[in-house]
Amino acid sequence: MGIKYSQISTELDNNTDIKVSQTSSRIDEKAAFNLVWKLPQVKRKAKEIERLSKGTIRVAAIVDSSPTPETPYYTIRVVENHVDHVDTIYLFRVLNPTGVIQVYDILKDEYISLQDWKPN
Repeated sequence: MGIKYSQISTELDNNTDIKVSQTSSRIDEKAAFNLVWKLPQVKRKAKEIERLSKGTIRVAAIVDSSPTPETPYYTIRVVENHVDHVDTIYLFRVLNPTGVIQVYDILKDEYISLQDWKPN
């Protein structure tokens, strides 16, 4: 668990699917984190926030929870890391063992597929 600051890339692709190759039938916390962190939508938002804030606001991701028998997914938050507080930008679920990513839609109050997601 922890915070990883964005690595701003000069080239962002428009892919919405991330494929995972695992030898294990379950994904671990690091793999779940990386699936979310590498989403083009997350990278694009991180670049936008850091550019508009002139580097004063950093974007990070935090693994909030790990799979249990009742909740078979990792919960990962993407946040704005301010000096005095943290604001959530996106909330994701990474289903275990499939690695399927869902994103929380605040207007619908439910998790939706990446395919249906229209980030701002």
